[in-house]
Amino acid sequence: MLVGGALLAYRIRFGTWHLQKDYVSLVVITTLFGLLIFGSSSLYRSWRGRGLGAELMHLGLCWLLICTGVLFYTTLIQMIGELSRLWLGAWFGLSLAGAASIRIVLRGCASWARARGMDLRTAVIVGGNPDAQRIVDTLHRNPWMGIKVVGWFATSADRCALHGIRPMGRVDRLAAFVEARHIDQVWIALPMREQDQIAYVLRQLDFSTADIKLLPDLFGLQLLNHSVEQIGGLPVLNLRSSPLDGPAHLVKATMDKVLASLILLMISPLMIAIAIGVKLSSPGPVFFRQLRHGLGGKPIEVWKFRSMRVHQEEDGKVTQARKNDSRVTPFGAFLRRTSLDELPQFINVLQGSMSIVGPRPHAIAHNEQYKTLVDRYMQRHRVKPGITGWAQVNGLRGETDTVEKMARRVEYDLYYMQNWSPWFDLRIILMTVFKGFVNKNAY
Repeated sequence: MLVGGALLAYRIRFGTWHLQKDYVSLVVITTLFGLLIFGSSSLYRSWRGRGLGAELMHLGLCWLLICTGVLFYTTLIQMIGELSRLWLGAWFGLSLAGAASIRIVLRGCASWARARGMDLRTAVIVGGNPDAQRIVDTLHRNPWMGIKVVGWFATSADRCALHGIRPMGRVDRLAAFVEARHIDQVWIALPMREQDQIAYVLRQLDFSTADIKLLPDLFGLQLLNHSVEQIGGLPVLNLRSSPLDGPAHLVKATMDKVLASLILLMISPLMIAIAIGVKLSSPGPVFFRQLRHGLGGKPIEVWKFRSMRVHQEEDGKVTQARKNDSRVTPFGAFLRRTSLDELPQFINVLQGSMSIVGPRPHAIAHNEQYKTLVDRYMQRHRVKPGITGWAQVNGLRGETDTVEKMARRVEYDLYYMQNWSPWFDLRIILMTVFKGFVNKNAY
């Protein structure tokens, strides 16, 4: 696709298939670089059982890295001025579209074949727990994954029987069954404390070529973005980690800086008008700055247009704005209802202390109050706070005068963190534009 995209883009731009020498050398170097990037990533692993979106996202990130490398290389050797920028853009766009199309078509063909009983992998499950039941239900609902669970084996550590799947008796019969039926995969669904039983299952399968997958029973553990990685050649199970590490962090940071710059350019006249209105509404500064917790729980200074009269809070106390709050100026009430008081936070985004989308930053005093009252409250600080968020576009704004209101907001924040993607961010931004500015609870 890299070579084909280059040729097609050259044909479109110059009307010929015969590339000049400089273009040929760049295509060769880029192809070698692409082989290095693609080969060192996990792009060519089996994607069976994983969503198309995740595969295309991985492809896009690899492609972005290749584009960045090529632009850096051509700038370094002062070649960028000799190349057609239209050709460069068309080359990478066509190549990415072609690679994505191939994967979509192949996925469709594989799904069609698997739904008709071809290209299947057979599997058995050892042990019974709710997670294993969810696996069974998911595989039954999605035949395109091509994994057929033919039975399950009971153990003494089971927490429930599995439904919708044939019971094969005790685990003692596992090895003989796997060998006789040529089973491709064995899923071990046992509690982590049952090391002896897990070892017993592995010993039974010493002479089997079946893939063995561990589905540890993590019942009762509060997980966030759990995953598996290797450190020093040893497998490590992450029970809690930031959902925006690695390439995801780069993608979100780039989106934030680009969008914040464009938005600030567009709204600068509006911000000047609001600043004049704040100055005329009551004595005091235009901006209100407050310390709040940011990424990793570190204090950050969050900017807003001042909407209240200047007043002094008691030490360590932060009083939330209430309906008909006497401290709020009439112009400030308008700003709060329309969320225009939040616009200076785009400056925070450019500074790198905030993101456009993320959990809303709460006052430090509120964090100290709620972290012991709301389950997993401080986990929301594993990502940068945002100007808008999943909780806010779902109506969870304004005063949190009860623990239940705060718990509900935190629930939505954690859902966002578990399910983050660039498209989820864009969806929240669009929802904010169409229904997130004005809210009855914003006072």
